Amino acid sequence: MKVVAAIDSFKGSMTSMEAGNAVKKGILAAKPDAEVVVNPLADGGEGTVDALIEGLGAEKIPVTVAGPLGEKVSCYYGFLEETKTAVMEMASAAGITLVIKKDPLRASTYGVGEMIADALKRGCKNFMIGIGGSATNDGGIGMLKALGFEFFDEDGNDVGEGAAALVKIEVIRTENKNPLLSGAKFQIACDVKNPLCGKQGATYIFGSQKGVTEEQKDQIDEAMRHYADVTKESLGCDFADCEGAGAAGGLGYAFLSYLAGELIPGVELILHATGLEEKMKNADVVVTGEGRLDAQTVMGKAPVGVAALAKKYNAKVIAFAGSVAPEAKVCNRAGIDAFFPIVRGVATLEEAMKKENAMENIAATAEQVFRLL
Repeated sequence: MKVVAAIDSFKGSMTSMEAGNAVKKGILAAKPDAEVVVNPLADGGEGTVDALIEGLGAEKIPVTVAGPLGEKVSCYYGFLEETKTAVMEMASAAGITLVIKKDPLRASTYGVGEMIADALKRGCKNFMIGIGGSATNDGGIGMLKALGFEFFDEDGNDVGEGAAALVKIEVIRTENKNPLLSGAKFQIACDVKNPLCGKQGATYIFGSQKGVTEEQKDQIDEAMRHYADVTKESLGCDFADCEGAGAAGGLGYAFLSYLAGELIPGVELILHATGLEEKMKNADVVVTGEGRLDAQTVMGKAPVGVAALAKKYNAKVIAFAGSVAPEAKVCNRAGIDAFFPIVRGVATLEEAMKKENAMENIAATAEQVFRLL
């Protein structure tokens, strides 16, 4: 029997690889001769870098960069030497959790560009970047400035940072962009389909999360449109209405327009990066899961992505979860043949989430399930 385990992290409890290895222990207790392959899993959001560092053996590169409001922040990214690949989360440099008082007119993605520049110096040519959880609405100009792109006002002055800078942009210069960008490939984990501007765009839909007031929305959206118009005139490209351009306060647009980036659903990007499909081709059973299975699981979450891939090869799919909501039965229609909660007795949430308890519970549950197979 060949089993592939690809389990998302149980937030605050087990990492993806810890959950997978605990399941492997349980399976082997029931089936000592089974071949069990553990694969890291994430959806492009929080925890993706950690999952790939642990699961693929990437080097953890610490860096100090400018935070969303200019303060220095310590963060890290993953570096795969063999493939010259960097794995990053924009939120580690410009995330909403890094600000105490939201200030979208000032908040900048400059630190994201600094992370990219650091990786370029290490020889990186391939980038996988998750762009969820931003504190910014700057259209990505902060990131671009850190990479050598220049934005000037009508008097030839630098326009500054944040959403307040967008309306000032009259001249864009690319001749001084970082030469190491030549040949670099950017794959962006993006599950947002919103365009850059308009009522469904970055500012109207996501601006309030970043501190944009109702009174500011029209003004900032118009400024974002102005930025897109000048970009179109200067670069000869028009991505403002593309799906995902409005992600992360317009950072998606910056990747599309200036860095020839490709926006890919997070689960799809990670599954491809980890080579999961190849491992599944002769698997009998695939095990997946996450901290909580509910109706949201089928809305592009990692376990359902795993299940869809497994069904291409007619593998049985089993899922384990810390808790299971009544509506989780929709997961059965999405390719998960059976799912099981792992909590084995009355416990407080704190007790259930304690790493040692969770790993013991998921291993014990896996053992009993595989005794039936």
